[in-house]
Amino acid sequence: MSLRGTGQGGPVARILEVIEVLGGAGILRPGYLVGLAKAAGRYGSTPAAGFFASAARRPDDVGLIDEVGPPLTFGEVERRTNALARGLAAAGVKAGDGVGLFARNHRGFVEPMIALNKLGANALLLNTGFAAPQLSEVLTREECRVVLYDEEFAPIVEAGAADRTRILTLSSRAGGPTSVEDLIGSHDGTALDAPPRHGRITILTSGTTGTPKGARREPKATGLDSLVGLLGRMPLRANEKTLIAAPAFHSWGGVHLLLASILSCTVVLRRRFDPEDTLAAIDEHRPDVLAVVPVMIQRIVALPPEVIARYRARSLRVVAASGSALPGELALRWMNTFGDNLYNFYGSTEIAQATIAMPDELRAVPGTAGRAPRGTTVRIFDDKGNDVAPGVTGRIFVGNDNQFDGYTGGGGKEILHGLMSSGDVGHFDENGLLFVDGRDDDMIISGGENVFPREVEDLLAKHPDVHEAAVIGVPDTEFGQRLKAFVVLDKEGGTDEENLKQYVKGHLARYKVPREVVFMRELPRNPTGKVLKRLLREQA
Repeated sequence: MSLRGTGQGGPVARILEVIEVLGGAGILRPGYLVGLAKAAGRYGSTPAAGFFASAARRPDDVGLIDEVGPPLTFGEVERRTNALARGLAAAGVKAGDGVGLFARNHRGFVEPMIALNKLGANALLLNTGFAAPQLSEVLTREECRVVLYDEEFAPIVEAGAADRTRILTLSSRAGGPTSVEDLIGSHDGTALDAPPRHGRITILTSGTTGTPKGARREPKATGLDSLVGLLGRMPLRANEKTLIAAPAFHSWGGVHLLLASILSCTVVLRRRFDPEDTLAAIDEHRPDVLAVVPVMIQRIVALPPEVIARYRARSLRVVAASGSALPGELALRWMNTFGDNLYNFYGSTEIAQATIAMPDELRAVPGTAGRAPRGTTVRIFDDKGNDVAPGVTGRIFVGNDNQFDGYTGGGGKEILHGLMSSGDVGHFDENGLLFVDGRDDDMIISGGENVFPREVEDLLAKHPDVHEAAVIGVPDTEFGQRLKAFVVLDKEGGTDEENLKQYVKGHLARYKVPREVVFMRELPRNPTGKVLKRLLREQA
């Protein structure tokens, strides 16, 4: 079975859909798309293009809010990034050079990225969870001779990038290493010439199985079908506010930085995620959109009821979640607390968008990944490359015009029938909704039966005493593999191993019951919230 986004009808129907969606988003206005197209021609599909177009259209409106300093208008961001680009050029950065950006969510991330876009340099977005050996390995592999970094990462950078040009994104003291503010303050902020080439943005994969790979993405223009498809299922609008809680170095946070710039939205950033601080920021700044990873939702709804009651969070129209699996029970808990504003985006750094679940779909069928937006095709194949029937699990393949251009170290994802492998397995239900059952390589074969951990994990998460759970397969001399569950309880002593085994046995087939249950204080995760099952396997 295949799932194809809308927009495949006749030309008149397609034109009407474009008008309806872009009009609803507020960008079908005289000069808006023309100005954006000119900016994209200058800088490619990058945040620099969006901020450049916004500065021309709304120079005095606030474009960026963070905790570092006073809000910045679009005009100020334009002038500051022009000056920063000149400063980086004076430091030796030129078109085609690789530059690492090792920063949290604040202006010291956004402005350097824009400045690098303006120079035509290649920006490498570094994971803030890196240790010095990982940093050194990735900078060497990606041929970065310059690194911009937050002051808190100085020991890591000094150990892992001692032989590279180092520039602080933010500095708390005068007279230290050169900082972004030093470069801005000492260079001219007038308009720049267009770069000789479009810069590339390299996002690192999540690295749940080892050292992250560099996912190369050339700054080609985004197809209209993809933009219309996304806005058709996730109703983002121009001139609003977007609070990006997800890490901006990750593809999901980066996508919302790009989308906010395209839509001339004010970007609101917090350096670190804290559940109560996020609610406070929502009440203070009243964003329309909140971009999160599912573990952030989990931490917010886990706050004591009396804490949640202190905040209204009424401004949110769209809570956009992606980056890891969104359990159905968690989706319902969020919507029961904060309203039906949750959108579940399924995709990855490599395949870009695949499907989006809207609030009504999450209400009706919790746990669904939704439907493909316009411009995207999703098919599920068996081991022989044939489409599977509804209800049958197979490998998920995706096609759209936003997919990555290959790994920087060489190679890419498997292509079948013109579609790219997601690396996941899943199934469609009878109504065409997608369900992601797990990673292709996570499948557990126990006694000849195939088990996908996601089903068991979701069931355990529904237990009233369980906060979250992860399931892996471990070697077994009799069955080949057996299931082992790692469980975090809501409160210590709420339940025991035997109770949880009986609970699973009462809902699933016997071979899906974990043979072992290990209780933990928390599951190991990477900075984007994905559970690091390789670390669990090392403990098994």
